[in-house]
Amino acid sequence: MTPRIVSLLPSATEIVCRLGLQDALVGVTHECDHPDGVAGKPALTASRIAHQTMSSAEIDHAVRSQLDGHGSIYDLDETRLRGLAPDLILTQELCEVCAVSYRIVEQAARRLDTEAAVVSLEPNTISDILANIRTVGELTGAQAEADRVVGQLRARLDALDGVSAGLTRRPRALVLEWLEPPFAPGHWVPEQVAHAGGEASFGAAGADSRTTTAEEIRAYDPEVIVLAPCGFDIADTLRQLPRARLPDGWAELPAVRDGDVWAVDATSYFSRPGPRIVDGAEILSRILHPEVFGEPEPHQATRVAPRGTAASA
Repeated sequence: MTPRIVSLLPSATEIVCRLGLQDALVGVTHECDHPDGVAGKPALTASRIAHQTMSSAEIDHAVRSQLDGHGSIYDLDETRLRGLAPDLILTQELCEVCAVSYRIVEQAARRLDTEAAVVSLEPNTISDILANIRTVGELTGAQAEADRVVGQLRARLDALDGVSAGLTRRPRALVLEWLEPPFAPGHWVPEQVAHAGGEASFGAAGADSRTTTAEEIRAYDPEVIVLAPCGFDIADTLRQLPRARLPDGWAELPAVRDGDVWAVDATSYFSRPGPRIVDGAEILSRILHPEVFGEPEPHQATRVAPRGTAASA
């Protein structure tokens, strides 16, 4: 029997739906927007930070202040959770900026009238993400479908690697996971860059993303810059750019001089450790090597003009 599932992670929601279990999903987060239909599910969370009206620096300050005070930037609707009577709650401990605190979820689960399994998904690499898909499959009786999905995703990554292996140039790619302060990428993002045929030494695969400096960015001398602020889509990033104080020397970087700065839909393809991480690697391949892979679609990536707006075609 398929369990009644609550997903407190947008990435877990995407995994559940990719496995064909959307009907078993009884509750989601306020950020769950993919695939079509999940936005109509009961939302169990709310954010205490209105990123739509705040600058990149203001959001960073608000998040740090809340977490340094050992609070949370999310609220969990325990009354609604209790009414949904889930058998399985999918959450995470990796990042309190990305989802409701695991401690809060665990405490809420103990107060449910029925016993629910709380499972924490903790990916740090692309292999971990694929393993999580299999884990969700095992928990829900969808092992065969999970194996099929993972096989398809691995085949797409292998196809990227096969083409990338023959490239004569791997451009120095700088992916920024936040604008102000600038964040160097971590976790699976450097792997996405490597699969896409980029030089991926800025940031560390499997490690936390971290703040970086203007000096470090200038020393790296990036040939391509990809703006992928965590949780932002392209419109969010373009709205934030005019207000953001970019690192000193920005205008002199090769990528900026050559007009090779891109805004991507980070929330769909880079921030969420789910199946669309592979889409993100494919999007990067089109940014880095359009002569081989073709140009990215406008909804996936937009070239940014020097002043921080979308460049005209």
